[in-house]
Amino acid sequence: MSLLTDAPSAYELTADQRDLASAVRDFAQTELHPHALEWDQHKHFPVDVLERAGRMGLGGVYVREDVGGSGLSRSDAVLIFEELAKGDPTIAAYISIHNMVARMIDTHGSEQLRRRWLPGLSSLALRGSYCLTEAEAGSDAAALRTSAVIDGDDYVLNGEKLFISGAGSSSVYVVMARTGGPGPKGISAIIVPADTPGLSFGANERKMGWNAQPTRAVSLVDVRVPRTNLLGREGDGFTIAMTGLNGGRLNIGACSLGGAQWAYERAVAHVQQRVAFGRRLADNEAVMFRLADMRIQLEAARGLLRRAAHALDIDAPDAVELCAMAKRLATDAGFDVANAALQLHGGYGYLADHGIEKVVRDLRVHQILEGTNEVMDLIVGRSIVGVA
Repeated sequence: MSLLTDAPSAYELTADQRDLASAVRDFAQTELHPHALEWDQHKHFPVDVLERAGRMGLGGVYVREDVGGSGLSRSDAVLIFEELAKGDPTIAAYISIHNMVARMIDTHGSEQLRRRWLPGLSSLALRGSYCLTEAEAGSDAAALRTSAVIDGDDYVLNGEKLFISGAGSSSVYVVMARTGGPGPKGISAIIVPADTPGLSFGANERKMGWNAQPTRAVSLVDVRVPRTNLLGREGDGFTIAMTGLNGGRLNIGACSLGGAQWAYERAVAHVQQRVAFGRRLADNEAVMFRLADMRIQLEAARGLLRRAAHALDIDAPDAVELCAMAKRLATDAGFDVANAALQLHGGYGYLADHGIEKVVRDLRVHQILEGTNEVMDLIVGRSIVGVA
Protein backbone atom coordinates (compact mmCIF):
# COMPACT_ATOMS: atom_id res chain seq x y z
CA MET A 1 0.00 0.00 0.00
CA SER A 2 1.26 3.50 -0.84
CA LEU A 3 2.66 5.51 2.03
CA LEU A 4 1.29 8.63 0.37
CA THR A 5 -2.29 8.22 1.55
CA ASP A 6 -2.06 10.30 4.69
CA ALA A 7 0.59 12.75 3.49
CA PRO A 8 -0.49 16.31 4.38
CA SER A 9 1.52 17.81 1.50
CA ALA A 10 4.01 16.93 -1.21
CA TYR A 11 6.88 18.05 1.03
CA GLU A 12 6.15 16.99 4.61
CA LEU A 13 6.98 13.34 5.14
CA THR A 14 4.71 10.99 7.03
CA ALA A 15 6.03 8.84 9.86
CA ASP A 16 5.87 5.81 7.56
CA GLN A 17 7.91 7.62 4.90
CA ARG A 18 10.53 8.61 7.44
CA ASP A 19 10.75 4.98 8.58
CA LEU A 20 11.03 3.85 4.95
CA ALA A 21 13.85 6.31 4.23
CA SER A 22 15.65 5.25 7.40
CA ALA A 23 15.47 1.54 6.50
CA VAL A 24 16.77 2.15 2.98
CA ARG A 25 19.51 4.43 4.36
CA ASP A 26 20.67 1.63 6.65
CA PHE A 27 20.70 -0.83 3.74
CA ALA A 28 22.68 1.57 1.55
CA GLN A 29 25.26 2.25 4.25
CA THR A 30 25.80 -1.41 5.13
CA GLU A 31 25.34 -3.16 1.77
CA LEU A 32 26.36 -0.58 -0.86
CA HIS A 33 28.72 2.09 0.44
CA PRO A 34 31.46 -0.18 1.88
CA HIS A 35 31.89 -1.91 -1.49
CA ALA A 36 31.13 0.87 -3.99
CA LEU A 37 34.74 1.78 -4.82
CA GLU A 38 35.76 -1.86 -5.25
CA TRP A 39 32.78 -2.59 -7.51
CA ASP A 40 33.64 0.47 -9.58
CA GLN A 41 37.30 -0.44 -9.94
CA HIS A 42 36.67 -4.08 -10.85
CA LYS A 43 33.45 -3.51 -12.86
CA HIS A 44 31.64 -5.94 -10.59
CA PHE A 45 27.85 -6.22 -10.82
CA PRO A 46 26.71 -7.28 -7.30
CA VAL A 47 23.81 -9.59 -8.12
CA ASP A 48 23.81 -11.02 -4.60
CA VAL A 49 23.34 -7.56 -3.10
CA LEU A 50 20.56 -6.83 -5.58
CA GLU A 51 18.76 -9.94 -4.38
CA ARG A 52 19.04 -8.68 -0.81
CA ALA A 53 17.56 -5.38 -1.99
CA GLY A 54 14.74 -7.41 -3.51
CA ARG A 55 14.01 -9.00 -0.17
CA MET A 56 13.44 -5.47 1.14
CA GLY A 57 10.83 -4.88 -1.57
CA LEU A 58 13.06 -2.68 -3.74
CA GLY A 59 12.64 -4.70 -6.93
CA GLY A 60 8.98 -3.79 -7.40
CA VAL A 61 8.67 -0.46 -5.61
CA TYR A 62 5.46 0.57 -7.38
CA VAL A 63 4.37 -2.86 -8.62
CA ARG A 64 1.05 -4.08 -7.25
CA GLU A 65 1.17 -6.28 -4.18
CA ASP A 66 -0.71 -9.26 -5.66
CA VAL A 67 2.44 -10.20 -7.64
CA GLY A 68 4.96 -9.45 -4.91
CA GLY A 69 5.37 -5.71 -5.40
CA SER A 70 5.54 -3.10 -2.67
CA GLY A 71 2.68 -0.97 -4.04
CA LEU A 72 4.37 2.31 -3.10
CA SER A 73 3.94 5.75 -4.66
CA ARG A 74 6.27 7.89 -6.75
CA SER A 75 6.61 10.15 -3.72
CA ASP A 76 7.86 7.16 -1.76
CA ALA A 77 10.17 6.12 -4.60
CA VAL A 78 12.13 9.39 -4.75
CA LEU A 79 12.93 8.95 -1.06
CA ILE A 80 14.12 5.40 -1.71
CA PHE A 81 16.38 6.26 -4.63
CA GLU A 82 17.95 9.26 -2.94
CA GLU A 83 18.92 7.08 0.02
CA LEU A 84 20.20 4.24 -2.18
CA ALA A 85 22.39 6.68 -4.13
CA LYS A 86 24.08 7.85 -0.94
CA GLY A 87 25.49 4.32 -0.82
CA ASP A 88 26.24 3.94 -4.54
CA PRO A 89 24.67 5.99 -7.38
CA THR A 90 25.51 3.27 -9.91
CA ILE A 91 23.53 0.52 -8.20
CA ALA A 92 20.72 2.91 -7.26
CA ALA A 93 20.35 3.92 -10.91
CA TYR A 94 20.26 0.29 -12.05
CA ILE A 95 17.53 -0.53 -9.55
CA SER A 96 15.59 2.46 -10.91
CA ILE A 97 15.80 1.15 -14.49
CA HIS A 98 14.81 -2.34 -13.35
CA ASN A 99 11.77 -0.87 -11.59
CA MET A 100 10.76 0.96 -14.75
CA VAL A 101 10.65 -2.39 -16.57
CA ALA A 102 8.65 -4.03 -13.78
CA ARG A 103 6.16 -1.15 -13.76
CA MET A 104 5.63 -1.42 -17.52
CA ILE A 105 4.79 -5.11 -17.24
CA ASP A 106 2.54 -4.51 -14.24
CA THR A 107 0.65 -1.66 -15.91
CA HIS A 108 0.44 -2.86 -19.51
CA GLY A 109 0.99 -6.61 -19.41
CA SER A 110 -1.68 -9.28 -19.55
CA GLU A 111 -2.49 -11.17 -16.39
CA GLN A 112 -0.45 -14.08 -17.74
CA LEU A 113 2.61 -11.87 -18.24
CA ARG A 114 2.20 -10.27 -14.83
CA ARG A 115 2.04 -13.66 -13.10
CA ARG A 116 4.95 -15.04 -15.10
CA TRP A 117 7.46 -12.23 -14.62
CA LEU A 118 6.61 -9.92 -11.75
CA PRO A 119 7.13 -12.17 -8.71
CA GLY A 120 10.72 -12.78 -9.80
CA LEU A 121 11.33 -9.17 -10.85
CA SER A 122 9.86 -7.83 -7.61
CA SER A 123 12.23 -10.00 -5.58
CA LEU A 124 15.17 -9.17 -7.89
CA ALA A 125 15.75 -12.88 -8.35
CA LEU A 126 15.12 -11.87 -11.97
CA ARG A 127 16.33 -8.63 -13.50
CA GLY A 128 14.86 -6.52 -16.28
CA SER A 129 16.32 -4.28 -19.01
CA TYR A 130 14.69 -1.48 -20.97
CA CYS A 131 15.55 -1.49 -24.68
CA LEU A 132 14.74 1.76 -26.47
CA THR A 133 17.90 3.53 -27.69
CA GLU A 134 19.43 2.77 -31.08
CA ALA A 135 22.38 4.14 -33.04
CA GLU A 136 20.16 6.57 -34.96
CA ALA A 137 17.38 6.88 -32.38
CA GLY A 138 18.57 8.40 -29.13
CA SER A 139 16.74 11.59 -28.22
CA ASP A 140 14.59 11.04 -31.32
CA ALA A 141 13.22 7.76 -30.01
CA ALA A 142 10.33 7.74 -32.49
CA ALA A 143 12.85 7.15 -35.29
CA LEU A 144 13.79 3.66 -34.07
CA ARG A 145 14.24 0.96 -36.71
CA THR A 146 14.13 -2.33 -34.81
CA SER A 147 11.28 -4.28 -36.44
CA ALA A 148 8.75 -6.80 -35.20
CA VAL A 149 6.96 -8.61 -38.02
CA ILE A 150 3.98 -10.90 -37.46
CA ASP A 151 4.52 -14.50 -38.52
CA GLY A 152 1.58 -16.68 -37.51
CA ASP A 153 1.20 -16.50 -33.74
CA ASP A 154 4.64 -14.91 -33.26
CA TYR A 155 6.55 -11.68 -33.69
CA VAL A 156 9.95 -11.93 -35.38
CA LEU A 157 12.26 -9.14 -34.21
CA ASN A 158 15.36 -7.77 -35.92
CA GLY A 159 17.52 -4.81 -34.91
CA GLU A 160 20.04 -3.58 -32.39
CA LYS A 161 19.66 -1.57 -29.19
CA LEU A 162 22.51 0.40 -27.61
CA PHE A 163 23.54 1.42 -24.09
CA ILE A 164 21.31 -1.15 -22.39
CA SER A 165 21.83 -1.31 -18.63
CA GLY A 166 21.97 -4.83 -17.24
CA ALA A 167 22.26 -6.41 -20.69
CA GLY A 168 23.66 -9.91 -20.52
CA SER A 169 22.61 -10.26 -16.89
CA SER A 170 18.89 -9.57 -17.14
CA SER A 171 16.23 -12.24 -17.47
CA VAL A 172 13.75 -10.17 -19.46
CA TYR A 173 14.02 -7.36 -22.00
CA VAL A 174 11.23 -4.92 -22.82
CA VAL A 175 11.98 -4.06 -26.44
CA MET A 176 10.49 -1.13 -28.32
CA ALA A 177 10.08 -2.28 -31.94
CA ARG A 178 8.35 -1.07 -35.05
CA THR A 179 5.21 -3.06 -35.86
CA GLY A 180 3.65 -0.40 -38.07
CA GLY A 181 4.51 2.64 -40.16
CA PRO A 182 6.99 5.44 -39.44
CA GLY A 183 6.67 7.65 -36.40
CA PRO A 184 5.58 7.02 -32.82
CA LYS A 185 2.28 5.32 -33.65
CA GLY A 186 4.09 2.47 -35.38
CA ILE A 187 5.99 1.38 -32.25
CA SER A 188 5.04 -1.47 -29.90
CA ALA A 189 6.49 -2.78 -26.62
CA ILE A 190 7.33 -6.50 -26.60
CA ILE A 191 8.78 -8.76 -23.91
CA VAL A 192 11.79 -10.81 -24.99
CA PRO A 193 13.05 -13.44 -22.50
CA ALA A 194 16.83 -13.69 -22.16
CA ASP A 195 16.99 -17.30 -23.40
CA THR A 196 15.27 -16.56 -26.71
CA PRO A 197 17.31 -17.81 -29.71
CA GLY A 198 18.75 -14.96 -31.79
CA LEU A 199 19.18 -12.61 -28.82
CA SER A 200 22.84 -11.70 -28.18
CA PHE A 201 24.91 -9.03 -26.47
CA GLY A 202 27.91 -6.89 -27.28
CA ALA A 203 30.96 -6.34 -25.11
CA ASN A 204 30.58 -4.48 -21.83
CA GLU A 205 31.07 -0.81 -22.70
CA ARG A 206 34.02 1.10 -21.25
CA LYS A 207 32.43 4.10 -19.55
CA MET A 208 33.32 7.24 -17.61
CA GLY A 209 31.19 6.06 -14.69
CA TRP A 210 28.50 3.54 -13.78
CA ASN A 211 31.19 0.84 -13.92
CA ALA A 212 29.43 -1.48 -11.47
CA GLN A 213 26.53 -2.12 -13.83
CA PRO A 214 26.99 -3.73 -17.27
CA THR A 215 26.09 -1.69 -20.33
CA ARG A 216 25.96 -3.58 -23.62
CA ALA A 217 24.41 -3.54 -27.06
CA VAL A 218 21.48 -5.92 -27.50
CA SER A 219 21.23 -7.58 -30.91
CA LEU A 220 18.09 -9.26 -32.21
CA VAL A 221 18.42 -11.52 -35.25
CA ASP A 222 15.22 -13.34 -36.21
CA VAL A 223 14.17 -13.39 -32.58
CA ARG A 224 10.81 -15.14 -32.34
CA VAL A 225 8.45 -14.55 -29.41
CA PRO A 226 4.70 -15.15 -29.02
CA ARG A 227 2.37 -12.31 -29.91
CA THR A 228 1.01 -12.63 -26.38
CA ASN A 229 4.28 -11.01 -25.21
CA LEU A 230 2.94 -7.67 -26.43
CA LEU A 231 2.45 -5.00 -23.75
CA GLY A 232 -0.76 -3.06 -24.30
CA ARG A 233 -1.85 -2.94 -27.91
CA GLU A 234 0.10 -2.63 -31.14
CA GLY A 235 1.11 0.99 -31.56
CA ASP A 236 1.12 1.70 -27.80
CA GLY A 237 4.86 1.23 -27.41
CA PHE A 238 5.97 4.83 -27.73
CA THR A 239 3.38 5.97 -25.19
CA ILE A 240 4.40 3.14 -22.84
CA ALA A 241 8.06 4.11 -23.20
CA MET A 242 7.47 7.81 -22.60
CA THR A 243 5.12 7.19 -19.67
CA GLY A 244 7.74 4.96 -18.08
CA LEU A 245 10.36 7.65 -18.55
CA ASN A 246 8.37 10.16 -16.49
CA GLY A 247 8.92 8.10 -13.37
CA GLY A 248 12.43 7.17 -14.46
CA ARG A 249 13.32 10.86 -14.69
CA LEU A 250 12.21 11.41 -11.12
CA ASN A 251 14.22 8.43 -9.92
CA ILE A 252 17.38 9.46 -11.73
CA GLY A 253 16.97 12.98 -10.33
CA ALA A 254 16.71 11.43 -6.87
CA CYS A 255 19.87 9.40 -7.54
CA SER A 256 21.66 12.64 -8.44
CA LEU A 257 20.52 14.25 -5.21
CA GLY A 258 21.61 11.26 -3.13
CA GLY A 259 25.09 11.11 -4.61
CA ALA A 260 25.51 14.87 -4.38
CA GLN A 261 24.22 14.99 -0.80
CA TRP A 262 26.84 12.41 0.18
CA ALA A 263 29.61 14.43 -1.50
CA TYR A 264 28.35 17.68 0.02
CA GLU A 265 28.41 16.26 3.54
CA ARG A 266 31.99 15.08 3.00
CA ALA A 267 32.94 18.55 1.78
CA VAL A 268 31.41 20.22 4.85
CA ALA A 269 33.40 17.92 7.13
CA HIS A 270 36.60 18.45 5.12
CA VAL A 271 36.58 22.26 5.15
CA GLN A 272 35.96 22.30 8.90
CA GLN A 273 39.06 20.17 9.47
CA ARG A 274 41.45 21.36 6.77
CA VAL A 275 43.77 24.22 7.80
CA ALA A 276 45.45 26.48 5.23
CA PHE A 277 47.20 29.81 5.76
CA GLY A 278 46.69 29.48 9.49
CA ARG A 279 42.93 28.97 9.59
CA ARG A 280 40.26 26.46 8.67
CA LEU A 281 38.98 26.50 5.10
CA ALA A 282 35.50 26.89 6.59
CA ASP A 283 36.49 30.28 8.02
CA ASN A 284 36.93 31.74 4.53
CA GLU A 285 33.88 33.59 3.24
CA ALA A 286 34.45 32.27 -0.28
CA VAL A 287 34.19 28.70 1.03
CA MET A 288 31.11 29.50 3.11
CA PHE A 289 29.45 31.03 0.06
CA ARG A 290 30.27 27.94 -1.98
CA LEU A 291 28.76 25.67 0.68
CA ALA A 292 25.67 27.88 0.89
CA ASP A 293 25.21 27.67 -2.88
CA MET A 294 25.55 23.88 -2.78
CA ARG A 295 22.97 23.58 0.00
CA ILE A 296 20.54 25.88 -1.81
CA GLN A 297 20.85 23.90 -5.05
CA LEU A 298 20.16 20.62 -3.26
CA GLU A 299 17.15 21.92 -1.35
CA ALA A 300 15.64 23.63 -4.40
CA ALA A 301 16.03 20.51 -6.53
CA ARG A 302 14.66 18.26 -3.78
CA GLY A 303 11.60 20.45 -3.38
CA LEU A 304 10.81 20.43 -7.11
CA LEU A 305 11.47 16.70 -7.31
CA ARG A 306 8.99 15.98 -4.54
CA ARG A 307 6.42 18.30 -6.10
CA ALA A 308 6.79 16.49 -9.44
CA ALA A 309 6.49 13.09 -7.75
CA HIS A 310 3.30 14.20 -6.03
CA ALA A 311 1.94 15.48 -9.35
CA LEU A 312 2.64 12.10 -10.96
CA ASP A 313 0.93 10.31 -8.08
CA ILE A 314 -2.27 12.31 -8.48
CA ASP A 315 -2.07 12.37 -12.30
CA ALA A 316 -1.93 16.17 -12.36
CA PRO A 317 -2.30 17.78 -15.81
CA ASP A 318 1.19 19.31 -15.58
CA ALA A 319 2.91 16.15 -14.33
CA VAL A 320 4.92 15.55 -17.52
CA GLU A 321 6.35 19.08 -17.54
CA LEU A 322 7.09 18.94 -13.82
CA CYS A 323 8.93 15.63 -14.22
CA ALA A 324 11.03 17.17 -17.00
CA MET A 325 11.75 20.27 -14.88
CA ALA A 326 12.68 18.20 -11.85
CA LYS A 327 14.95 15.88 -13.82
CA ARG A 328 16.77 18.81 -15.44
CA LEU A 329 17.21 20.73 -12.20
CA ALA A 330 18.12 17.75 -10.01
CA THR A 331 20.66 16.22 -12.39
CA ASP A 332 22.31 19.58 -13.15
CA ALA A 333 22.40 20.51 -9.47
CA GLY A 334 23.62 17.05 -8.47
CA PHE A 335 26.57 17.15 -10.84
CA ASP A 336 27.43 20.77 -9.97
CA VAL A 337 27.36 20.06 -6.23
CA ALA A 338 29.45 16.89 -6.54
CA ASN A 339 31.95 18.73 -8.72
CA ALA A 340 32.12 21.59 -6.21
CA ALA A 341 32.70 19.05 -3.42
CA LEU A 342 35.64 17.66 -5.38
CA GLN A 343 37.06 21.19 -5.79
CA LEU A 344 36.75 21.90 -2.08
CA HIS A 345 38.72 18.73 -1.35
CA GLY A 346 41.58 19.95 -3.53
CA GLY A 347 43.93 17.19 -4.65
CA TYR A 348 42.33 14.72 -2.26
CA GLY A 349 39.08 14.99 -4.18
CA TYR A 350 40.84 13.74 -7.30
CA LEU A 351 42.07 10.58 -5.60
CA ALA A 352 40.01 7.42 -6.07
CA ASP A 353 40.30 6.34 -2.44
CA HIS A 354 38.22 9.29 -1.21
CA GLY A 355 35.21 8.42 -3.36
CA ILE A 356 34.36 11.96 -4.47
CA GLU A 357 35.66 11.56 -8.02
CA LYS A 358 33.58 8.39 -8.44
CA VAL A 359 30.40 10.25 -7.57
CA VAL A 360 31.30 13.01 -10.06
CA ARG A 361 31.83 10.40 -12.78
CA ASP A 362 28.64 8.53 -11.92
CA LEU A 363 26.42 11.61 -11.84
CA ARG A 364 27.61 13.04 -15.15
CA VAL A 365 25.59 10.57 -17.23
CA HIS A 366 22.39 11.47 -15.39
CA GLN A 367 22.28 14.68 -17.45
CA ILE A 368 22.11 12.51 -20.58
CA LEU A 369 19.97 9.45 -19.86
CA GLU A 370 16.18 9.21 -19.49
CA GLY A 371 16.12 12.04 -22.04
CA THR A 372 18.96 14.56 -22.27
CA ASN A 373 18.56 17.75 -20.30
CA GLU A 374 18.25 19.61 -23.60
CA VAL A 375 15.20 17.45 -24.35
CA MET A 376 13.86 18.33 -20.88
CA ASP A 377 14.13 22.00 -21.86
CA LEU A 378 12.28 21.22 -25.09
CA ILE A 379 9.44 19.47 -23.22
CA VAL A 380 9.05 22.41 -20.84
CA GLY A 381 9.35 24.98 -23.62
CA ARG A 382 6.68 23.28 -25.71
CA SER A 383 4.34 23.20 -22.73
CA ILE A 384 4.84 26.94 -22.25
CA VAL A 385 3.94 27.90 -25.82
CA GLY A 386 1.34 25.18 -26.31
CA VAL A 387 3.16 23.13 -28.95
CA ALA A 388 2.47 19.38 -28.89
